[in-house]
Amino acid sequence: MKTLITGGAGFIGSHLAELLISKGHEVVVIDNLTSGRMSNLKAISSHPHFRFINIDIRDIASLKPVCEGVDWVFHLAGLADIVPSIEMPAQYFNTNVTGTFNVLECARAAKVKRVLYAASSSSYGIPDIYPTPESSPIKPQYPYALTKYMGEELVLHWAQVYKLPAISLRLFNVYGTRSRTTGAYGAVFGVFLAQKLNGRPLTVVGDGAQTRDFTYVTDVAEAFLCAADSQISGEAMNVGSGNHYSVNRLVELLGGEIEHIPKRPGEPDCTFAEVAKIKQLLNWQARISFEEGVGKMLANINDWKDAPVWNPASIGQATETWFRYLGEQK
Repeated sequence: MKTLITGGAGFIGSHLAELLISKGHEVVVIDNLTSGRMSNLKAISSHPHFRFINIDIRDIASLKPVCEGVDWVFHLAGLADIVPSIEMPAQYFNTNVTGTFNVLECARAAKVKRVLYAASSSSYGIPDIYPTPESSPIKPQYPYALTKYMGEELVLHWAQVYKLPAISLRLFNVYGTRSRTTGAYGAVFGVFLAQKLNGRPLTVVGDGAQTRDFTYVTDVAEAFLCAADSQISGEAMNVGSGNHYSVNRLVELLGGEIEHIPKRPGEPDCTFAEVAKIKQLLNWQARISFEEGVGKMLANINDWKDAPVWNPASIGQATETWFRYLGEQK
């Protein structure tokens, strides 16, 4: 197949690009390199079936010709992070909502065979049920979660009205090599690995008993390929590990001193995907254990040598907006 990955120079996109190349597919990556890095693609950059184009998905005129002749579109481009989404909602709407609209319209015009969308489990907000099924209420707590869900609604609506074959995958706590090391304070792995590499204490939020459905990135890439290979359309499916793990367990695996920082509003005490639907419909399930995945991260810890090293004071400053807005929600 000729495949197009939006955001393909990013964390998940680059792993997906490698997987598709390994399966004999042709891969075109588009990325504006806001958070993606060309170094993520170095393993396949000289492959004859690979091409990179610097394009922003908000620019529909540039996007349209790239979609021509494409069989599968994997739409992973988007803005992440909680705090910047609160501070810059217009940018998040323009990228995650209007950008998704642009991708869908270009895919529809080009008559692509499949569209696969990277949705976010953050759209569930603070769930009432664990493990959380796809039927759970959508309760986004901040603009990032809201705009990712609005993108999903567009994808599923285009599947319904325009018969554009599409699947939305709601990703849970993806981690692994090449995860982002720059930008706003965010993912726990990037924070902890930079701290460990620099001999600093690991900053544990609250008591560390909160759990997350940590899902390894190569398993997530496999889920996208399974979705592309299927004939299913118009469905949203959770992508999770089948388990959940405490931050304290992560600290135990990483090793090192710890210091505690205040619990944050709008964050669930647990994320845990119900994965029965994706197992049934796509015959997919995660294969990398949490211990194996953390081991892979530690083996590549030098990748975080240029990442910011956070401490309680800098974290407090970076998350001030978070507490100001989300702390007032009822």
